Amino acid sequence: MKTLEAVIEIGSTAIRLMVFQVDSTGTWTTIDKAELPVALGRDVFTNGDVSRETLLQCIRILNRFSELLKDWDIKIADTEIIATSAVREASNRDMFIDRIYVKTGYKVKVIDGIEENRLMYLSTVEVLRKEDPKLMHQNAVIIEIGGGSTELMILQHGKMAAAHSLHLGTVIIDQYVKSMLGSVHDSRRFLANYIKTAGMNMSTEINFRQIRQFITLGPETQIAAKEVGTQLGERIWSISKPAFIDFVDSIQEYSIEECLAKFKLSYNEANSLQVGLLTYKLFLELTSAEEMIVTDVSVREGLLINRISAPDDIQSMFCSQVIASARSIGKKYSYDEAHAHYVHDIALKIYDAIQDELGLPLAARMQLEVAAYLHDIGVFIRSSDHQVHSQYIIAHSDIFGLTKDAIKIVSLVAYYHRGVVRYQSDEMYRSLSRIERTQVLKLAAILRIADSMDRGHSQHIKDFSIERQEDRLVIHVKDIHNINLEKIALSEKSDLFESVFGYSVAIL
Repeated sequence: MKTLEAVIEIGSTAIRLMVFQVDSTGTWTTIDKAELPVALGRDVFTNGDVSRETLLQCIRILNRFSELLKDWDIKIADTEIIATSAVREASNRDMFIDRIYVKTGYKVKVIDGIEENRLMYLSTVEVLRKEDPKLMHQNAVIIEIGGGSTELMILQHGKMAAAHSLHLGTVIIDQYVKSMLGSVHDSRRFLANYIKTAGMNMSTEINFRQIRQFITLGPETQIAAKEVGTQLGERIWSISKPAFIDFVDSIQEYSIEECLAKFKLSYNEANSLQVGLLTYKLFLELTSAEEMIVTDVSVREGLLINRISAPDDIQSMFCSQVIASARSIGKKYSYDEAHAHYVHDIALKIYDAIQDELGLPLAARMQLEVAAYLHDIGVFIRSSDHQVHSQYIIAHSDIFGLTKDAIKIVSLVAYYHRGVVRYQSDEMYRSLSRIERTQVLKLAAILRIADSMDRGHSQHIKDFSIERQEDRLVIHVKDIHNINLEKIALSEKSDLFESVFGYSVAIL
C-alpha cells in the first residue's frame, strides 16, 4: 500500500513544499515540489520582525500550496510544517504563527538550530547509506549554509563530535555589508575572519585539519556540482577541491544579472549564490578534504524520515550519536571519563530496575545518560560547587539530537546531582512545565544515587544487584566488604530519591 506525505519548510528566503509517496517498506520517492520566494530573512535580520507585507505574502503562498495539496487529496491537518531561523528569531514570531494558523489552518512548528541539525543528519545519512556508506565512517563535516544560519555537524570516525548552529547565513552577511556600506572586499574579509574564528573555537572538539570528508547540502553547491562535479549516484556528486575553488573564484566576478541568466535562478537565489559558495569555500579550505561531496537532500526529507520511521529505529540511530556528542563535550572540559562512564552505567541500571514506576517518556533515559556523562564537567571551572558550573556549561552547549528544552532538563539534572536541592526557588526549574519538573527530579534522584556509588572516583564496586522491597530499594554489592565510603555518600545523597519515589535506599 502506498501513501502520500507532504512537508513544508518556511525558510529565510523561500517557502518550500515537497510531496512524497511512501510504500509499505518505508521507501519514499518525491512526486511533487514547489518553492516560492519570501523576504522573511531580509525583514527579520534587518528590522527584527516580520513585516505585514511579508506576512500577507506567506499567507498567500501557503493558501496556494493548499490548493496544490488538494489535487493530491492531502489535508492541511496531515501536512507537517516547520519554520527555521528567520521565524525563530523574529520578535513577532508568536503573532506570525497565530496569523498563519487563523488564515490558512497550518500549525507551524518553529525548530531550533540543533533540531535542524538532527533533521539534516537524518536526510544525509539516508542518502549516503544507500549510495556511499563509507563516507560516514571517517572524520567528516556535514554543512548547510542557509539564509539565516549555518548548520554544521562534525563527525570523528563516524561518531558525532560536535553540532553547531552558527548565526551566519547569506541574508545576514548581505545585510551586514549593506549596514556598514561595505564593499564586496569587505564582505569577503568579514567572512574569512568569522569562519577562521569559528574553526579555532571548534578546534577543542576536532582539529579541522583532521577532517577528510566535506559533505554539503544546499542549492548553491548543487549548482557547482552540475557545472564542475562528477555524479557518483542518483543524489550525490563529487567536486575536487581545486575545481570547486576555481569555480567559486570565477563566479565572484559575475553580476547578479549574469548569475540569473547563466544558472536560470530567481533573483533571491542569484543574490545569495556568490556569498553562499564563498562561505562553503572558506570552510572547505580549513579542512584536509581533497573533494567536496554534494547531496541534494534537505531538512524536508529529514522531516519525512522522522515522521515515517518507527520510533525504535529513530531512537537506536540517534542514541549513540547523542551520547558521542555529549562525551565530546566532556572531553572538551577534561572530564574524568572513567568516573563518568561508571556513573552512567549505574544510573541506567537503576533506571531500568524501576522503569515501571517512572512514567517517563522514551527520551528521558537518553537524557539521563547525557546528564551522567556531563554531571562533573563544572570541575573544569572550579571544584567547589561544580554542579553550578556544570549546569551553566550544559545549558549553553549544543548537544546533537537534543532540543533546547531537553538540554535545559539535562542541565538541571546535572545541577541537582550533589548538594542541597532547593528546586522550589530555582527560576529555571520553575520555568518548566509540571511534567518536565517531575522528570527533572526523578532523573536527578537516580543520578545522585549512581554518583554516590563512586564517591572516591575509583570504580570500587564492580558488581551489584538491585532489589525492590515494600518500602526500600536495596543495592546488594558483590565481592566487596569495605563499602563504608559509599554508605556515607548514599546517606548524604539519597534524600531526593526517598522524597520522589517513597523508597529509602540501602547499600549492603
